[in-house]
Amino acid sequence: MPSVKSVFITGAGSGMGREGVRLFHANGWRVGAVDRNADGLTALGQELGDERLWTRPVDVTVKADLDAALADFCAGNADGGLDMMWNNAGIGESGWFEDVPYEATMRVVEVNYKAVLTGAYGALPYLKKTPGSLMFSTSSSSATYGMPRIAVYSSTKHAVKGLTEALSVEWHRHGVRVADVLPGLIDTAILTTTPNHSADGGAPMTADELRASAPKKGLMRLMPAASVAEAAWEAYHNPKRLHWYVPKSIRMIDLLKGLSPEFVRGRIAKSLPGLMPKGQ
Repeated sequence: MPSVKSVFITGAGSGMGREGVRLFHANGWRVGAVDRNADGLTALGQELGDERLWTRPVDVTVKADLDAALADFCAGNADGGLDMMWNNAGIGESGWFEDVPYEATMRVVEVNYKAVLTGAYGALPYLKKTPGSLMFSTSSSSATYGMPRIAVYSSTKHAVKGLTEALSVEWHRHGVRVADVLPGLIDTAILTTTPNHSADGGAPMTADELRASAPKKGLMRLMPAASVAEAAWEAYHNPKRLHWYVPKSIRMIDLLKGLSPEFVRGRIAKSLPGLMPKGQ
C-alpha cells in the first residue's frame, strides 16, 4: 500500500495557502499548515478535521520556530521525509518608495524573501529523503518586471524567482525539484489590506469594489485563489516546468522583457500618467 504524500505550506491560514491546504488534503495528502493567523488555522481544522491535517501558529521570520515546525511535522511522515515544501507566506506594503517606512520595507524583505531562504534550508534535509520531492515558492507577476509603487515587494519576488532558477540546477544533484508560481491579480485579502503609504494613493477599495472594477479579460484579470493552488498541484505532477504563471498569459511579460526591457518600461510608464519625466 503506497504511503501518504505530504506537503508543508506556509501562509496557510488564508488566501492561496488555505486553498492549497484544501486541495492537497482533498486529494489524500497529509498537510502541514503554518501561519501567524491562528484563527485561520483553527477554521481550517474545524472545516477539514484532524485526519491528515497538522497545524501550528508560526511566524516564518523566526528560524527556530519554522525549523521546529518542519521537524515535528516531518517526524510523522513516511521515513521522516517530505514530498513538497510550499513557501507561500507573503505580505505587501505599497506607495512611492520613499514614502514607505524603512521598518515596513524590511518586514516585507523578512517575510517574502528571507523566510523563503529559511524554508529552503529547513526543508532540504527532509526533501532529500523523498524521491521526486519539490520545493515550491510563491513569486509574483511583479517578478516579470519591477513594478512601481510596490518596488520592494516586486524586488523580493524577483529574488524568489532567481533563487528558484538557481536551486533548480543545484538541487538536481539531490534529486529535489524546484519551481515557483507567478500569480497576477488574485482575489485574496492582500489586495484590500496592503497598507498604502502615499497620500495620492487614495482609500483602499473594499473586496466588492475590487471585484467590480477588476479587468474581466487579459493578463491582469482577477483570478480566484484556488487557481494558484491548482498551479501548485500541477507543478508537483509536472516535473519539467520551472515557472507557473497564473493566468498563463502573464508569461508574455517575461518574453517581452527578454526582448526589450525598455519597451516594457515604457508600457508601464504609460499606464501611470505623470510617472516618467517627458522624453524618457
